[in-house]
Amino acid sequence: MTTRDFTTYMKQLNEQLRNYFPSKDVWTPADDAIYKTDDLFRVPLKEAHEMQLKSIKHTFTYQYNNNKIYQNFCKERNFSPSDINTNDDLEKIPLIPATFYKDYPSGRDFATWLGNIFTGQLPKIIIPQKHPTYDEVINAFNKAGMAVAYSSGTSGRHTFIPRDQRTYYTSEYAAAKSVITMVYPLWEPSLNGYLLMPNPKKTNVYAGKVCTIYFDAIQDVKVAIDREITTELIQMTMTNQKGIKSSIVKLATKRQSIKMIDEIIRWLEYQEKTKNKIAIVGAPFILSFVMKKLEKEGRAFNFGERGGVATGGGWKAYEGVRVPVVDFRKQVEKILGIPEKFCVDLYGMVEGNGWLTHCPEGHYLHEPYNYFKGVVLDAENKPMGYGEWGRYAFLDAAAFSYPGFLMSGDQVRRLEHCPVCDRPGPVLEPEIKRAAGAEVRGCAEEVRRMLSADLSQYS
Repeated sequence: MTTRDFTTYMKQLNEQLRNYFPSKDVWTPADDAIYKTDDLFRVPLKEAHEMQLKSIKHTFTYQYNNNKIYQNFCKERNFSPSDINTNDDLEKIPLIPATFYKDYPSGRDFATWLGNIFTGQLPKIIIPQKHPTYDEVINAFNKAGMAVAYSSGTSGRHTFIPRDQRTYYTSEYAAAKSVITMVYPLWEPSLNGYLLMPNPKKTNVYAGKVCTIYFDAIQDVKVAIDREITTELIQMTMTNQKGIKSSIVKLATKRQSIKMIDEIIRWLEYQEKTKNKIAIVGAPFILSFVMKKLEKEGRAFNFGERGGVATGGGWKAYEGVRVPVVDFRKQVEKILGIPEKFCVDLYGMVEGNGWLTHCPEGHYLHEPYNYFKGVVLDAENKPMGYGEWGRYAFLDAAAFSYPGFLMSGDQVRRLEHCPVCDRPGPVLEPEIKRAAGAEVRGCAEEVRRMLSADLSQYS
């Protein structure tokens, strides 16, 4: 493996991803924290807290002054930008329930709803249809220069987030930097990649869309799900809809899913033969099915330190069976020969732009704490200290085009620092749970639902 010092490594990354940098006329304190910091997870605490306070206060002030809905929400709670003077004051910022972004109408009213929750000046949106579908509305916004994306839970009710291109690029860059930092020195532009997600150009599912940067970070990327994924298809699979149309869709998906597994294995065979370095990114359950088939056939690869795996959500392999993260890493090392230190997971949400990432030493989830602040809430939604289980909430300074101060539906335990590595910031314990009554959701959960039943033969 080519040896580069970390500064050279990150300089090369920034040169590769220069198009993701915002212009100086829109530069904010959050951009200082994200783009000027080489390692988001090794900022000295005093410096990081100063950046965190400055960036979150700046973004909150912008949202308060430019988003009428959020401003009214804050005024009802008697809170304004002048109330933020210290880092402790950040925990008083009014938090929006994540369900807020699921509370939308349909048709043209959906377009109005998106416009109302958007912060900033909307571009001119042209929707030719009289009764547009959700996808037609989203496509109209995105054709005008936006980057609207969605996720969904088990009810099939989507979560829509109206990012502008500036917020979208920042989110993508932060995700790429978070992973590439943690797998140092694996990354280089000549890597060969496989994306275990929908083609970003053929879907508005955020789990796929945010991976667009993957194609710019390395030279060659194959896509596992190279077909259009719509809100209707996701809703069918998340809610187990019945009927002829649903049956046809599921039959086609089954055939494509089986073919997908075989194509990934052929790709692995080629990459091992040519001694190429590889990076596999995306839904862990797809790779889990690949490895199960290889194990049944008594086969294995030996990529060693020229291979890496970065996953995001979707940890159930198929209905009723959960693949523990620890077991998944061990399987990657056993079947693919990739060491556990180069197998990391990201925890993120469609509503957020902070990517909590496994450290290679202990696989705890590290927060990018210089622009993003996590908070754990008790049953009355009051902030708790470290070491307690509670509902996860976050304050996101990189959410420029919508209010990014949210309560999630996830139960976590937050620690003041990692018990294993020497990175100074706070972490979450690796296992994330869903709060009682909350929908099952994750970065790749909707994709898992779409494919898992069809791949159960490999379980």
